[in-house]
Amino acid sequence: MIVVTGGSGFLGGALVRALAARGDRVRSVQRSDCPDLRALGVDVVRADLSDSDAAVRALEGADAIVHVAAKAGIWGPRSEFVSANVRATEHVLKACLLHGVPRLVYTSTPSVVHAGGDICGLDESAPVATHFACAYPETKAIAEAMVLAANSHRLATVALRPHLIWGPGDPQLTARVIARARSGRLRLVGGGDKTIDATYIDNAVEAHLAALEHLARGAACAGKAYFIANGEPMPQRDLINGILGAAGLPECRRSISPALAHLAGAICELVWSVLRRAGEPPLTRFVAEQLATAHYFDLSAARRDLGFEPRISTAQGLERLRQSLTRT
Repeated sequence: MIVVTGGSGFLGGALVRALAARGDRVRSVQRSDCPDLRALGVDVVRADLSDSDAAVRALEGADAIVHVAAKAGIWGPRSEFVSANVRATEHVLKACLLHGVPRLVYTSTPSVVHAGGDICGLDESAPVATHFACAYPETKAIAEAMVLAANSHRLATVALRPHLIWGPGDPQLTARVIARARSGRLRLVGGGDKTIDATYIDNAVEAHLAALEHLARGAACAGKAYFIANGEPMPQRDLINGILGAAGLPECRRSISPALAHLAGAICELVWSVLRRAGEPPLTRFVAEQLATAHYFDLSAARRDLGFEPRISTAQGLERLRQSLTRT
């Protein structure tokens, strides 16, 4: 049985559906119920992985675990990120050893190596950053290190770092770009000139399936982390305007400077902190930093060790997005 944590999320749900479609026995573990997955014959278990006993019970019987569940986001108490990203991963590792689970695939993030400047064709030899602009990449870096350190003759582990996952049903990048454009609040930073390489959802799923297939004790990928993306570096504005076009919206032509974006992010953080406003600020220094810098990666290692090859191009993904938005 393959156990996927975070099956109620965008990537986790897509992975669960892909595994079920190919005939695998699948269990999805998350805090909420998922009747749509249950209808597919998936064993749906509700559990809070930050609770050690609950995690051990939920993961019993697994032949492999894909740990996707995490608290993502740019805002919130650090303690919540530690609980969901660090403590939960500790408990997943504990369950693997208690139950003799031989394989663990961990979903990390390229943000663990982002130190604030441009990232252009970086490979996995790059060190993890020592300073982080928010709690999400910090806690994901801690958890990734724990997972890779746990690789042994008893448990084979691998970490994947998919970059900017998007596509139909995406509640983050895709939905936010569309919502901000419709409200008139969307701006490109620095004209959207900086180069990025994002990951269409099907390609992110494919990378996880490839990791499951290749991961074993002593395998070339065991104990290592891998960058995952579409392999199509492009200016940020091309992807943003592509998403807008799929939604039937005009291109975004309005822009602000990186310096102004950083200042606006700092002001928003201050206002939200002082006034204790609910929800995320519309902009933070972390987001401004991401939008003002290039970040694309060398995928050679994933191609070599995992046999990963993106199957859906950005153009194909945008057409699928257009079709899904037309149906809704």
